[in-house]
Amino acid sequence: MGEQPVVITRVAQRHWHALEDDRVVGRGEASRRSDGRIFLSIDAWRDAVFDQLADAVLADLPAPLYTVVDEADLDLMSGWQRAGFTTRRREWEYLVPTDPRVTGLGSVPPPPGVTMMPAGAARPGPLRQVYDTIRAEVETSVGWQAMPGELQVRPEATAVLDPLRYAVAAESDRYVGLVRVAARRGQARIGLVAVLADRRRRGIARGLLAHALDSLHRRGIETATAEVDEGNGPATALFEGVGARRASSNLELVWR
Repeated sequence: MGEQPVVITRVAQRHWHALEDDRVVGRGEASRRSDGRIFLSIDAWRDAVFDQLADAVLADLPAPLYTVVDEADLDLMSGWQRAGFTTRRREWEYLVPTDPRVTGLGSVPPPPGVTMMPAGAARPGPLRQVYDTIRAEVETSVGWQAMPGELQVRPEATAVLDPLRYAVAAESDRYVGLVRVAARRGQARIGLVAVLADRRRRGIARGLLAHALDSLHRRGIETATAEVDEGNGPATALFEGVGARRASSNLELVWR
C-alpha cells in the first residue's frame, strides 16, 4: 500500500533506469566485450525491481546475452536465474604465492635449451607468431572461450599484445611459450601461461611460472591472482602444484 509504480526507462543505448516517484531505484547496463559478446549488469535493492529491469533489458537486446556472478552471491544468482539465465562455465580464482620457499620453484631451472626472457624483452613479431599459434591450438582443443575474459576477442579481431606484459620461453630461433602478467600498485594478475603443443610436457610452463613469480617476489609482491576455468585440468594442476589456493569462483551465465 502506498508504493509508487516503478517505471523502466532506457536512458541511453546501453543503460536503463528503474524510476519510482522520479527516484532511481535500479540500474541496468549492457557492455560489449572484445570478443563481441554482450554482458549485462543490474543493480537493484528489491527483487521486483531487478525482475522488471531484467525483463526490459532482455526485451530490448538480441540473444545470446551473458553475465558474470560471484558464486557466493546467492541473491544475485537467484535474480538472473529467475530471468532465465543458465550456467555456461565456472572460473576459479586462485591466490598464488610468489615466495620460492613456498612454491618450491626456487631451484627449478629452465628445461635444457630453453631460455626465459623477461617481460619487455620479446620481439613483437615472434611474440605475435607464438601467441597466434597457441591460440589456434587451444581453439581446436578446449576452445579459447576457456581462457580468462580479458583474452577473448572476436575471431576476426586481433588481440593487442603489449611486450611489457609477456615473458617468453625461447628455444633455438623461436618462442615456444609465454606467460602474461599484469602488475600495478603492489598487485599482480597472471592472465595466461601457455606453451606450443609440440613443446608441452617438458617443464616449460612450470619454468615460465617460476620465472614470473620470482620476478614478482623480487618486486615485493607476495601474492598474485589467477583465474582458471574449472575444465582446464593442466592449468589447475600447474597452479595447485605450487601452493595456489582457491579463493572464490565466478559463474558465467547465458540467456539464449
